[in-house]
Amino acid sequence: MLDGVVLVDKPAGISSHDAVAAVRGRTGARTGHAGTLDPFATGLLLVLVGRATRLARFFVELPKTYRAVARFGAVSSTHDPEGEIRLTGRVPSSPPAPPTGRLRQRPPEFSAVKVGGERAYRRARRGERFELAEREIVVHRFDVLWHRGEHAGFEIECSSGTYVRSLIAGLGDAYCAELRRTRIGPFSVEDADPGALEQRAEGPVQVLGLDRALGFLERVHVGGALARAAGHGRPVAVGDRSGLSGPVVVADDAGPIAVSEPESGPEGTLLRPLVVLRG
Repeated sequence: MLDGVVLVDKPAGISSHDAVAAVRGRTGARTGHAGTLDPFATGLLLVLVGRATRLARFFVELPKTYRAVARFGAVSSTHDPEGEIRLTGRVPSSPPAPPTGRLRQRPPEFSAVKVGGERAYRRARRGERFELAEREIVVHRFDVLWHRGEHAGFEIECSSGTYVRSLIAGLGDAYCAELRRTRIGPFSVEDADPGALEQRAEGPVQVLGLDRALGFLERVHVGGALARAAGHGRPVAVGDRSGLSGPVVVADDAGPIAVSEPESGPEGTLLRPLVVLRG
């Protein structure tokens, strides 16, 4: 049984759903993803296989890094090349100073955010009027890489849930002409399986096992009765581990058993399972 993560370099013109379906066809396993890419965008997509599909929330929360090309002097109804383009002719002599830090951002109407149980982009395509709630995002880096005429290149490192095309549109009369995701947390597009989406590719799909895929989380090693208890979804006491924060992997010599949340108690630290991977 396959369990783990497939690093996919998604090409332009297909949806994230299409990419996940292609990996499912290659592996025959249950699949999911950890954060979509718009059809016009390219780059890293984490396709989760087998038991890894139950861990999507932990991968989704990882920070992302993008390369984007902005076109100035024009605006788009969707902030990207797939929308209705209107020329304004206002091209700055140099790119505006990009914003960084903690910001408030309203998701675009043409997004996958659900409104009343329905995807926002479907309602927007019908011409409905609505407003999505703002959310807090963090832009760690927003670097100008180059500038030539009406185009400029940027590298952006940001928190999960950030709409890069909205960041580009926020620079002024501009839209995101190209977008490529290069990193998700510790995972790089350079390590993607080049044949992951090729149905006639020779050899198996390259699946990063759960042990390595969860390497970005802190780990607590247990054995014996504690390992059996964790495998049955019971909390395990591991003494004073006050330095633990956020989700941790509970593992034994055979690999991950569960992803748990540390909880302080009178007798030390209790690891309460969030997702059990073995039982």
